[in-house]
Amino acid sequence: MSDLSGKVAIVTGASRGIGRAISLALAGRGALVVLTDVLGPQAEALAAEMTAGGGKAEAATVDVTSAESVQAAVEGVVGRHGRVDILVNNAGIARDQLLMRMKREEWDAVLNINLTGAFTCSQAVLRQMMRQRAGRIISISSVVGQMGNAGQSNYAASKAGLIGFSKALAREVAGRDITVNVVAPGLIDTDMTRALSDSVREEWAAKVPLGRLGTPEDVAAAVAFLASDEASYITGQVLAVNGGMYT
Repeated sequence: MSDLSGKVAIVTGASRGIGRAISLALAGRGALVVLTDVLGPQAEALAAEMTAGGGKAEAATVDVTSAESVQAAVEGVVGRHGRVDILVNNAGIARDQLLMRMKREEWDAVLNINLTGAFTCSQAVLRQMMRQRAGRIISISSVVGQMGNAGQSNYAASKAGLIGFSKALAREVAGRDITVNVVAPGLIDTDMTRALSDSVREEWAAKVPLGRLGTPEDVAAAVAFLASDEASYITGQVLAVNGGMYT
């Protein structure tokens, strides 16, 4: 297991689902994890649970669509701990609808949180990472961003955008030993996928060669690896965690 002792990590959308699993995985490897979420009380409850279990965790209410909210949170982390080593851009939403029926606010909401939120958070941590001459930025994309899916043009655009964004940023900051990578989950058993109808879940599960839905812990393990020293020569890459659903 990778040792992240002494590292400070910020995870967005940390209070549940994949974000929760990522937070637990990083803390389990020794990192101090700052759980950021627009759902502040849920993040605080998870931080208390992690601390009670022997981990190191803090919580902050953060809206990734607000540059001021993000900047204040990052400045607080640097002020308290003097560093930021890992950023996981996990915050995301879906507002599924066929394009002909999609409202502009449904498009804007998904792009603002899923893609622009990652831009805002990444920009906020970069100055400190550049000073440190070290850092890890990991964004959570989706198999939908690679292969598309009917009724999810906004979500697919946001998740595909994360891939292009990360590849470009990786080239910008590599000289300062900052790596930028993407994890692209497939069909993962979370609240978001449980909201799908049984028929849709069965249809998607049938496309997975490994024959099962993934777990949040499957995704978290990939993130923890990319955050570790073992992944120091990996940047600008997309690590698919999809059970062979898309290759």
